[in-house]
Order: sequence, then C-alpha cells, then structure tokens
Amino acid sequence: MTRSTLGAIGATLLLTVVPVPDILGQTLEPDAHGFITATPDDLVPPEGSRAVRILGDPSQHETYVMRVTFAPGTGTRPHFHDQARYITVIEGTWWVAGGPDAAIYDVDAMRPITAGSFLYQPPNGVHYDQARDEAVTVQISGMGPLKTTRLEEEQ
Repeated sequence: MTRSTLGAIGATLLLTVVPVPDILGQTLEPDAHGFITATPDDLVPPEGSRAVRILGDPSQHETYVMRVTFAPGTGTRPHFHDQARYITVIEGTWWVAGGPDAAIYDVDAMRPITAGSFLYQPPNGVHYDQARDEAVTVQISGMGPLKTTRLEEEQ
C-alpha cells in the first residue's frame, strides 16, 4: 500500500480515548536490561482506574503505550489530538466515527471496529468513539506530549 492509501484508510478508521493522567494507574517498570514484559494480568487496570500505562507518559516528550478499558455505554464526543495515535482493539467492538463530518456527534454515523483491528488516527483528525453494550479494551501508542482538543469547548 502507498502512504496516501494508508492515510486514506486511517482517515476513515479513527479511534481515540482521552487519557486522564490521574486514572492511568501504574507504569510498568523495565528489568535491569531495559526490557518490559507484561502478562495479561499485569495489564488489567487497577481498581478504580480505567487504564494502565505500559510504557512512557502521553504528557511527556516520549513514546507511550497504554491499555484502556471502557465500560459499556461510555465514550467520547467530537475531539482531536495534535499527534498521531496507533490503536489496536484488544477486546470487544468499538464504535467509531471520524473525518470532516465528525465535528457533529451522530451515533448513527459510527461504525463497528472489532477485536484484533488496527486503527491509525492522524494528527488533528476529528473523531469520537463509544463502547456500546459491552466493555471495550484498546491499546494506544504514540509520541507525547499529546494535546486533546474537545470541539464542544471551542464552540
């Protein structure tokens, strides 16, 4: 695939979460040689948290990886991030909408993205997402610092 084809695919397959630093939980620590190995049990959000940081911090100038589990019925409203994000749906079906029409929230415009799917979210790509009748777990990586702009705040 060409870069423009990948960009076009990414523009239609948008996904994001808005990380909140005080709910990210612990960061996994590397071993003496700098490697990080994590079992599924290590990646379960701590009680009272929605996410676990696996590597880095999205608020700092560094690469980050985090896993976020959204409860049924939770999601985001139209927003965008200033940096690219790379997302894998680990479990559940994630409903997403993105692109030029995503500035206006429309639940009927959302499409299902199933477990195992990869999504690229381009910088400044407007989007919103939702976990519907089941919990959804996504793994997100990118380069910080990440700035999130909610469109409702702009209007």
